[in-house]
Amino acid sequence: GILHEDLRLLLETSMPAKKKKALLGVADAKIGAAILEELGYQCQTGGVVAEILRGIRLHFHALVKGLTAQSASKAQLGLGHSYSRAKVKFNVNRVDNMIIQSISLLDQLDKDINTFSMRVREWYGYHFPELIKIVSENYTYCRLAKFIGNRKELSEESLEGLEEIVMDSAKAQAILEASRSSMGMDISPLDLINIESFSSRVISLSEYRKGLQEYLRSKMSQVAPSLSALIGEVVGARLISHAGSLTNLAKYPASTVQILGAEKALFRALKTRGNTPKYGLIFHSTFIGRAAAKNKGRISRYLANKCTIASRIDCFSEVPTSVFGDKLREQVEERLAFYETGEPPRKNLEVMKEAVVEASEVVAEVKRKLEKKEKKKKKREKEKMREKRRLEALAAAAEENSVLETEENDTEPKKKKKKKQQQQELELEAESEQEMEAAPEPEENGLEEEALPKKKRKLVVEADQEEKKKKKKKKKAVARD
Repeated sequence: GILHEDLRLLLETSMPAKKKKALLGVADAKIGAAILEELGYQCQTGGVVAEILRGIRLHFHALVKGLTAQSASKAQLGLGHSYSRAKVKFNVNRVDNMIIQSISLLDQLDKDINTFSMRVREWYGYHFPELIKIVSENYTYCRLAKFIGNRKELSEESLEGLEEIVMDSAKAQAILEASRSSMGMDISPLDLINIESFSSRVISLSEYRKGLQEYLRSKMSQVAPSLSALIGEVVGARLISHAGSLTNLAKYPASTVQILGAEKALFRALKTRGNTPKYGLIFHSTFIGRAAAKNKGRISRYLANKCTIASRIDCFSEVPTSVFGDKLREQVEERLAFYETGEPPRKNLEVMKEAVVEASEVVAEVKRKLEKKEKKKKKREKEKMREKRRLEALAAAAEENSVLETEENDTEPKKKKKKKQQQQELELEAESEQEMEAAPEPEENGLEEEALPKKKRKLVVEADQEEKKKKKKKKKAVARD
């Protein structure tokens, strides 16, 4: 349904009416066939049905209550966006866009490194022209230019460093001897600094290119393992890049894959009625280079056929494996031997049966590994959840303890106050009891005195004490006399 609606949305652009009607008829026929296959209902798609569907869709907002024309247009727009989003969302590990970008960058780096290396050769050649004849590789030449610098400072001590760069003791000795008898001009330290800095840039670019090639190799083994096993990572990546995607390459027939990359030569040959090209990008594979001149066309046609099979297997298989690519490569090798020696190759049916058996074993093993990984992942997630819950429980317990401690701290001063009050009351009671004991006894007539109040009792006690003090003073005075 989404595909059908989106197709209708796309067809509402400026397109001829006849073409629009034909494409819509094809879409309706496909939907009818899908309904018949899934639900078992026979559907009519041609004639009046297309017009009825078109009318229902045109006046859908009037037929459904609560649906306006504006909301219907918004729904159509959202449908188109969701379809585009679903088209973009693929498996992250099997995205061929990265291969297209990396092979384009690799080609650009090859051109730039070659240009920059020629510039270093020309620039440093004024000072040490003999080095170009001894060392021909660009990367090694740039490393030597950076290491040597001024050739007059080169001595026997730097021979080990030269051997590490060149990986040949004879070449290192030749460089040392050439530096002593060189015809080059003298160079200033400032010029040398510039040459060395530019050489280091070229060296870093060359090293980055090596890393990018490794990345491309690993990416091709994930996205198109059969194609890379058959024809190589670089040529396979070029085919995918030229086609636009792995899906587009899988849709091409073998005749198109054979001349992919030679479109100019093909159209020129068709225009001038000359010989059409035998190969395009697949010419860079090793098979065509190994074949004899008379067999190059045959082997290119056979190789294009196998490349088409490999790309379709890579595109539509759930678990990508390189088993089919290895088997197809063996078939091409057998065909090459057949052209040279006449030994008949194995039939395609036998080879594919063997490949299916091996691929099923590999896929089963890969699925087993994936299941183990998923189980381990689930265990880790469970352990993390348990740890998280335990930490949350500990945090909650710590919060409760802190709340209880604060409550205890708040209640402690109150208890202390209560204790102080109780102690004060007890002290007052003890004092009152002591005063009662110290109070004068009742008279001997057997009649008890009326109970005196506390203040009067205190006054009586104080008066008795003063009288006693006075008597003591009198006794002391008498004693003195």
